Amino acid sequence: MNAASKIAAAGPAGASGTWSAPGRVNLIGEHTDYNDGFVFPFATPHRTTVALRARDDGRISVSSTFDRDPVEVAATDLNGLFPVRREEVVEWARYPLGVAWALLEATGTDPASVMGVDLAFSSDVPVGAGLSSSAAIEGATAAALNEVWRLGLDRVALARAGRRAENDAVGAPTGIMDQMASMLGRVDAGTFLDCRSLDAEVVDLGFEAAGLAVVVMDTRVTHAHSTGGYGERRAACERGAALMGVAALRDLSADDLPRARTVMDDVTFRRARHVITENQRVLDTVATLRTDGPRAIGALLDASHASLRDDFEVSVPELDLAVDTARTAGAIGARMTGGGFGGAAIALVDHARVDAVRDAVEAAFAHAGYTAPHVFTVRPSEGARRDS
Repeated sequence: MNAASKIAAAGPAGASGTWSAPGRVNLIGEHTDYNDGFVFPFATPHRTTVALRARDDGRISVSSTFDRDPVEVAATDLNGLFPVRREEVVEWARYPLGVAWALLEATGTDPASVMGVDLAFSSDVPVGAGLSSSAAIEGATAAALNEVWRLGLDRVALARAGRRAENDAVGAPTGIMDQMASMLGRVDAGTFLDCRSLDAEVVDLGFEAAGLAVVVMDTRVTHAHSTGGYGERRAACERGAALMGVAALRDLSADDLPRARTVMDDVTFRRARHVITENQRVLDTVATLRTDGPRAIGALLDASHASLRDDFEVSVPELDLAVDTARTAGAIGARMTGGGFGGAAIALVDHARVDAVRDAVEAAFAHAGYTAPHVFTVRPSEGARRDS
């Protein structure tokens, strides 16, 4: 059942409209966003769709095809729930309800003045794969409510609301890359984003013209950003910046690494080294695409994975196997994508080699006794939009 069908099944009145937003693949620039650094993602064809129906009681109900029980609150109660009582709301529902709260907060809108809504969600964005199913639900919600509540926010402001929802309503200490990619995506292009200024530039990737495909290798090892190692990595980055006397690791370059080694413990140094070198790899990737084309970025993708594996320590054996196998099978370059601790890896592959890479990865996982991966291709696609 899709989102519109779910709304229709709930009562006689149909949906006022449907909106959708994509997941994202981060081509390069991992764990740099919350360090005020640079990222280079693109939106995927996989989307989360929300069907919206107006109601006249000032209440917000959210339901989904993946949870049969709706969650309903009064708009006037949102401020009491978030962030201090967020645990009272099932985790998936914190995303859309958190967006509603963040939008009202950002605009200073009186919750008693807004129209109540039923929101029903369906999605084909793989959950837990590091392709940002969370940003997709946030982006779809933000686009819908911005329109029907007549808030007049631009796409960057909607991305900010999504980040605040994820940080404060859900409790996941993520940066803004995912939300910006989901809001700003363009066909056959990446979003080169400065996460400090939020300046964004659309950069042609040229994959299609070069005969290249992006192969996603979802390991099916699930992860959760709201708990565990993600928060620890972020704390280490903040500690490293403080030890170096800068606002964020963005303010450091490779020239600062010798001094960093003397003032940081080994773990903090390696976390910082990843972020510093990864920022440079993003800049180098954008420059290389412009001067030499997409076939020249493979080594940068490879180096990114090595840094995430060895310095940031967020890879897992399944991700390493996918990356190594794809390279052996002919990929131009490969790396894990997303926050790590599971999820997916990507490989840049000639169209003619896609089947060989997929078959090799599936065979390698079977030989290792791992759960069968989900291997598929993606094309850079459009960002959040109204569909009907």
